[in-house]
Amino acid sequence: MAIYRNQVTTIIGKSGTGKSVLLKHIAGLLSPDEGEIFHTGNPLKKMKENGEWDRYRKSISYMFQGNALFDSMTVFENVALPLRQTTNFKKKEIEEKVMMRLGQIELAEVIDRYPSELSGGMQKRVALARALVTDPEIILFDEPTTGQDMVRRNVILSMIAHYKKQLGFTAILISHDIPDVLFISDRVILLWEGRVAFQGAYEDTIKLKHPMIDEFLQSIEGFKDELTGLLSKQMFNSRYAMTFGVKQKGFAGAAILFDVNFTNLVEHLGHQAAIDVVKTLGEHINHYMGAIDGFSTRQRTGQIITILPHITSDEARQFVADLAKKLQEDALPSIQSVMQAKARMDTCFEISVLAGITEADFSDDIEKILSNARSDQKIIAEYQCTREDAA
Repeated sequence: MAIYRNQVTTIIGKSGTGKSVLLKHIAGLLSPDEGEIFHTGNPLKKMKENGEWDRYRKSISYMFQGNALFDSMTVFENVALPLRQTTNFKKKEIEEKVMMRLGQIELAEVIDRYPSELSGGMQKRVALARALVTDPEIILFDEPTTGQDMVRRNVILSMIAHYKKQLGFTAILISHDIPDVLFISDRVILLWEGRVAFQGAYEDTIKLKHPMIDEFLQSIEGFKDELTGLLSKQMFNSRYAMTFGVKQKGFAGAAILFDVNFTNLVEHLGHQAAIDVVKTLGEHINHYMGAIDGFSTRQRTGQIITILPHITSDEARQFVADLAKKLQEDALPSIQSVMQAKARMDTCFEISVLAGITEADFSDDIEKILSNARSDQKIIAEYQCTREDAA
């Protein structure tokens, strides 16, 4: 198996297949009975012999499944601990680094609290801040969203993706939270009966149609995306195959690709509010498009694809116009309080919902449909604070 620099690689597999053990081998906490582990072409075994081992170990950070926070230490002390133990930074430098990370994770107001005084979600964020504080090259995440509700799961995963992009580290995750974790993953590695059954992009698992992969994904993904109520990717692809996989030619229906600028939302609203926007959009699309026999799934964190069988593009545009009106009247005002809270900080920005529409033939694959719909995307609904709001 191969893990690439500056990517998010997610390791999945049934319980007991050795996922956590694999992370411990990568971290150097365990040594393999057989085989070799290489880092940038160098065997870890030789690193221990030639003095490179300490440098390698310092390049790795670990976010434990149970957070591993010290109850007797405050939030600040927990996050500062790796810097105090592994660096020669002065007290002021440590304080600056810790406060910077806690500010980024939106925990600056709880630095003097103890873990027992925090919610489960906040404890996860403290553990994430501690993993980031040493500016590691590689971060290992062992079930980072365990025990969190669907919104918090997506918030934590959004943070991991955001800081990976911002800081440029390599992320290796273990997770059962499918499909949520797949939206942030560059590559997926499936462990099956002690072997690597698959490694590559998640979309490639669908193309393989391997019984083993299908069995695993069906066993853990379920029928719906819990956050939005939309179909899971597995169920969407099954329904798509039933609709478009028949041996016919010509017109089959319309496809709509909805999108919000998720990265922009995170920067201006924070991770929690950005996920709430995606949740609200998904619920409205599910309710409105489902009523006309449409079926939808999240393609990415802030991107939703809807298929409308036997509907022309002109008819689809009318449906989108009606949905846009509902979004403008109901969905966007529902997050207005969040917007106003940010506006009081003298920050103005907008939330835009885009949609692209294309007709699809029975012979079209999903990649072609996505490409055609993406090229047609236009803003259909938006909210923008005014100067008066920010005053």
